[in-house]
Amino acid sequence: MSSHFYGNSLKLENVYIASTGSVCGPLEFQGPLGAYFDKSYTDYHCNEDSFEKAERKMLRDALDICLKREKLKYKDIDLYLGGDLMNQITTVHYLARELPKPFVGIYGACSNFALSMAMSALIIEAGFMNKIVAMVSSHNATAERQYRYPVEYGVQKKDTTTFTATGAVATLLTNQKTPVRVEAITLGKVVDYSQTNPNDMGRAMAPAAYDTIMQHFQDLKRGFEDYDLVVTGDLSTYGHQILKEMLQRKKVNVVHYNDCGCMLYDVNNQDVFQGGSGCACSALVTMGYLYPQLKEKKLKRILVVSTGALLSPMMTNQKESIPCVAHAVSLEVSE
Repeated sequence: MSSHFYGNSLKLENVYIASTGSVCGPLEFQGPLGAYFDKSYTDYHCNEDSFEKAERKMLRDALDICLKREKLKYKDIDLYLGGDLMNQITTVHYLARELPKPFVGIYGACSNFALSMAMSALIIEAGFMNKIVAMVSSHNATAERQYRYPVEYGVQKKDTTTFTATGAVATLLTNQKTPVRVEAITLGKVVDYSQTNPNDMGRAMAPAAYDTIMQHFQDLKRGFEDYDLVVTGDLSTYGHQILKEMLQRKKVNVVHYNDCGCMLYDVNNQDVFQGGSGCACSALVTMGYLYPQLKEKKLKRILVVSTGALLSPMMTNQKESIPCVAHAVSLEVSE
């Protein structure tokens, strides 16, 4: 293993992206990036009789597309690793019943995409396995029911609310060289700035994104200027402005920065409040939109910082604050 540790970060040498599959819901398809996703559904049920089954169907579709591109079958993968937003990460666990190989479930809330990529990359870099699929999903209706109110109730939303993305992404990582590699990862600390409002996730998660970005830059002696693009996962309009202000107070030169929650939707013309959130938000933008640009060398290196609010309805009802986390993955064109 030729990787090197730097504080909370790790530089990698032998982890590559072999293929990916992306599936989105109706609003995501209608957004500015809709044409970049492999498959879309026109309704939230995806021809199933429950929202939970619909989310599972999207994840199965994403996995099938990912493996088909490499002409692989389920049995050809060494390990499946992934997570979603439901209790007991239900979507990935119920899909895993259909898989003939080991599965590991992970939970970092909306940071699941970067976390699953990072964990898969660590295992491959260490030489333990050669092919791992990292997969994540989220669904607006299942997440709203889980953390706030069922959408059927028609509860009035706050202006600071973010909109959980409906979609699923599967990514095949390997030790065989491809045009794009996982160049570095930074694992985040859990940060709690005493925010208690589950309808204001951007404000709660911005400090976690700040902490991980600053740690990444400190560990690897880099800045925003060392990346063609730095994206946070789902701070959306409000949260990503808070993050910029936090960075600017520390005299950080913020360039080439955007947020996946702002990119996935047309915030001004779609009914998504502050913008996107959810596991699928950073996953769809990264693998559906940015990854092809890396393959085509329109981008050379990007940093994806997926953010997650680690709240539960039980603790929210007990008026506990919301701990948050962010994990970072650097992707770049292979030499």
